[in-house]
Amino acid sequence: MSTPHNEAKLGDIAKTVIMPGDPLRAQYIAENFLENVKLVNQVRGMYAYTGTYQGKDLTIMASGMGMPSMGIYSYELYKFYEVENIIRIGSCGAYRPELNLFDIVLSDGVYCEGNYALTFNNNDCHLIKASQELNQLIKETANETNSNIYCGNTVCLEVFDPYMPDFQQFLQRLPQDLNPYSGEMEAFALFYNAHFFHKKAACLMTVVDSRFRENIATTEQRETGLNNMIKLALDSALKTK
Repeated sequence: MSTPHNEAKLGDIAKTVIMPGDPLRAQYIAENFLENVKLVNQVRGMYAYTGTYQGKDLTIMASGMGMPSMGIYSYELYKFYEVENIIRIGSCGAYRPELNLFDIVLSDGVYCEGNYALTFNNNDCHLIKASQELNQLIKETANETNSNIYCGNTVCLEVFDPYMPDFQQFLQRLPQDLNPYSGEMEAFALFYNAHFFHKKAACLMTVVDSRFRENIATTEQRETGLNNMIKLALDSALKTK
């Protein structure tokens, strides 16, 4: 069995998937954290690796950049590969001054101005929640491992927000009670697909740039400098069913 975007066979992919955006980050995680690793997909360079982490079968698969790419890969994982849990891990921009570089954010709910839900499912939906069960596992794991995380609403964008000519105007359009911690580009599609298939999804992000800080994470740091978030996602995945 395969899809137009995934050459893996049924059974090649675990019930729980850790999903970075960057294929090289997927490779980094597989090579540095998993045992008995097997490359199960490389169509379009979107690497997927299945192996074991502390004895538990896990898959690390890249989603690519943006909601359309995340929408395709998470849809296929849930529908065709019988995946139950997807934990997205990625980078984000901070929307609050208390966040520093490399702080970790867990999305409770994600807001999107775009029309992913309307186009996909005729549903004019712009705010959707993470799996509370999966988020609770992550919070418990963070507490057990003394990992500091911020939990709250986030924003999913269709553009890279540092390139916006008028970012303040964008912020003013957001719902007044949203109070987002950060912005990224994939979580809304993931959460919506999870709700559609009655599956579980969560999103962990590491801050790599901020409107309130002059310095930003380097390209190398964005690829390999997110180990605290990666370890939190992997340790949380141990508790999934």
